[in-house]
Amino acid sequence: MEAQKSINEIKEELRAAEETMLPTFISRYGEDERAGVKKLVQQAKKQLEQLKQEKRRIEGLKVYERKYAGAGFICGIDEVGRGPLAGPVVAGAVILPGDCNILYINDSKKLSEKKREELYGVIMEQAVAAGIGMASPQRIDEINILQATYEAMRQAIQNLPVAPDILLNDAVTIPQVEIPQVPIVKGDEKSVSIGAASIIAKVTRDRLMVEYDKVLPEYGFARNKGYGTKEHLEAIRQFGPSPIHRQSFLTGLQ
Repeated sequence: MEAQKSINEIKEELRAAEETMLPTFISRYGEDERAGVKKLVQQAKKQLEQLKQEKRRIEGLKVYERKYAGAGFICGIDEVGRGPLAGPVVAGAVILPGDCNILYINDSKKLSEKKREELYGVIMEQAVAAGIGMASPQRIDEINILQATYEAMRQAIQNLPVAPDILLNDAVTIPQVEIPQVPIVKGDEKSVSIGAASIIAKVTRDRLMVEYDKVLPEYGFARNKGYGTKEHLEAIRQFGPSPIHRQSFLTGLQ
């Protein structure tokens, strides 16, 4: 007869359990009368319910993908970094497979850094295609942030290894693009494709700002990602702007 597992052993089993194993865990220990085990079973049931809710939420983010399924390859487009004082604006373009079931995709700003990094790997692995585009601080100063954002988006589309048939954009219509476009207000909260593009753009830009921080540590780029925090503004006043600052954004700040 198999020896009864201790509560600590069962706790470790739950901690290590993948989401697909939760029903088995509940079935295995559902009849155990020990108070500690009952508590763990309740935790597993709560996790399972949260998983079901997340699956329903993700299905709700596929409304536009289902609507345009007949168009061919559907590409989500989003950008990050329009507001910072330093660094590039970065656009992401993602074509997800029709049967994509990646959970927890959302507007990148609503996710923790750890979850964004985790999802970045999953998206890049499962996507049919992904592309990144950037416009430098100098380019932003030259043509303004809106035009630079459009330029980064066009570049992201061009960098896709697969040509999209329709674009789902976060709120904008990109000029000089012949592919049919569907602008969706708050698209990164309403479309799984746009949400995925938001995540890869955000992770790409954040990683770049961390690298800039190694060369220009006085500005705190690893922490502020180029946004105008109090610490960042004080550094600009003390050290002056760096080569990656957007001069057009600094008027009246120095």
